[in-house]
Amino acid sequence: MNAEHGERKDLDPCVVGVDFGTLSGRAVVVRVRDGAELGSAEHGYAHAVLDRQLPDGTLLPPDWALQLPADYIDVLRHAVPEALAGAGVRAEQVIGIGTDFTACTVLPVLADGTPLCELPEYTARPHAYVKLWKHHAAQAQADRITALAAERKEQWLERYGGKISSEWEFAKALQVLEEDPEIYHRTERWLEAADWIVWRLCGTYVRNACTAGYKGQYQDGAYPSRDYLAALHPDLADFVTEKLDQPIGQLGDSAGRLTAEAAAWTGLPEGITVCVGNVDAHVTAPAAAAVEPGQMVAIMGTSTCHVMSSDKHGTVPGMCGVVDGGILPGLWGYEAGQSGVGDIFAWFVRTGLPADYAQRAAAAGQTPHEYLTALAAAQRVGEHGLLALDWHSGNRSVLVDHDLSGLLIGQTLSTRPEDIYRALLEATAFGTRTIIDAFESAAVPVRELIIAGGLTKNALLMQIYADVTRRPLGVIGSAQGPALGAAMHAAVAAGAYPDIRAAAHAMGNVHRGVYLPDPERAASYDRLYAEYRLLHDYFGRGGNEVMHRLRRIRAEASA
Repeated sequence: MNAEHGERKDLDPCVVGVDFGTLSGRAVVVRVRDGAELGSAEHGYAHAVLDRQLPDGTLLPPDWALQLPADYIDVLRHAVPEALAGAGVRAEQVIGIGTDFTACTVLPVLADGTPLCELPEYTARPHAYVKLWKHHAAQAQADRITALAAERKEQWLERYGGKISSEWEFAKALQVLEEDPEIYHRTERWLEAADWIVWRLCGTYVRNACTAGYKGQYQDGAYPSRDYLAALHPDLADFVTEKLDQPIGQLGDSAGRLTAEAAAWTGLPEGITVCVGNVDAHVTAPAAAAVEPGQMVAIMGTSTCHVMSSDKHGTVPGMCGVVDGGILPGLWGYEAGQSGVGDIFAWFVRTGLPADYAQRAAAAGQTPHEYLTALAAAQRVGEHGLLALDWHSGNRSVLVDHDLSGLLIGQTLSTRPEDIYRALLEATAFGTRTIIDAFESAAVPVRELIIAGGLTKNALLMQIYADVTRRPLGVIGSAQGPALGAAMHAAVAAGAYPDIRAAAHAMGNVHRGVYLPDPERAASYDRLYAEYRLLHDYFGRGGNEVMHRLRRIRAEASA
């Protein structure tokens, strides 16, 4: 018996959500009637991120980030059965499965979905592999896509804040064409990993509306024109019709039924509903019950993605896109983001932490992050005398430039590791405020800020964000927000709810106003933020091109 509800748990319909992240995949079994998470499991990718070399030892240039699609199948084989076992429910109770993916994560495949990197003749060819969202080596191609679109006054450009990112589908495809034409011409389908995994689950390739709109420049029912693509590169003219175009599946729709092969992988019943794919950040909004205009959700992990639905349509400079119905039906869905957040903190601990600090953390029974956070929390705002720019992985919003790099100023001989750590925490908060300011300046109001993702565990970081943004912070009530959101969409696809709003009201989970801004600290941060914006514009808007020059010098030396 279910002690909480006095009902048998093995009678409740359930859905499964699978969140494919940067380093691992997470599965959660969710009860349909109330969103209770009954069991979860995580499976790390065996090959993690290939950013230095391929499995055979082939070296990679700077700014590359690749993955193996077989690692995603392993998540289905391991995490889903483990989550199901931990939930204590019978497989036949599961009525649907939904998935989400980090994006834009793309791969070249044959017409039957076989990844090119799995063909023996291409195992040593980097462009045959999955390009992860954080693959930033296509910046030159992105710059040309933007410049040509601006020159031709392409109407779709303003939907992306005036700049196309190196992270997106067309930039990465153009890089393949220019650097390895054989791989480009062998590619029969260029598709998002979000759609590839659904294809493997149900046997049907359906292109999801979310990635098509935000990452594939699909607006008002059309991709960039053949004329535009031909002007960009003659061999790219038929890219859409030959390699990209596919029926668009709406969010929360059924893509098909679970195949016998996928049922064997997952332990789920053959024939259950497989939901159309989605993006990790976008599925998290309804999981956090953010279904009203102006409720911004920041999903904070290795990077941060900011998503928000609004009844206002505006051009927000440097946003990642605005799509009609891109998150919720009937509203404009906005996306912005920071390409490095948790990654920056992890980088500092990995490369800049003295051995004695690691030893002290271990002696205190803390992780290095917990130890540094405790030391940093004892400081007053501005006490460390430092200021950082959070561009260690480039800038996604609002500058859309992944050739930018991190910066730390104010160091002295008395600067300590906890000082730098706190300055990095604060820099990411300043980056989020910059994004919020851009929305507000475009007359797209941000009325509420809700945080999701693994970094919600850091109370100091959350309080800094409240103080810097001068907004109360809500916190999602789930440790697996994207997986919960994917499961909720599966519930809609399976017919348990009429739409995602209804599912959000029944299954979503949020704690509002958990962190409140302190007026005194907020005033102190206003002064630091003013300095941050000066550095932001000086190094990011052409005042000093030193970061770009250093990138070119590095590229020449690496070649």
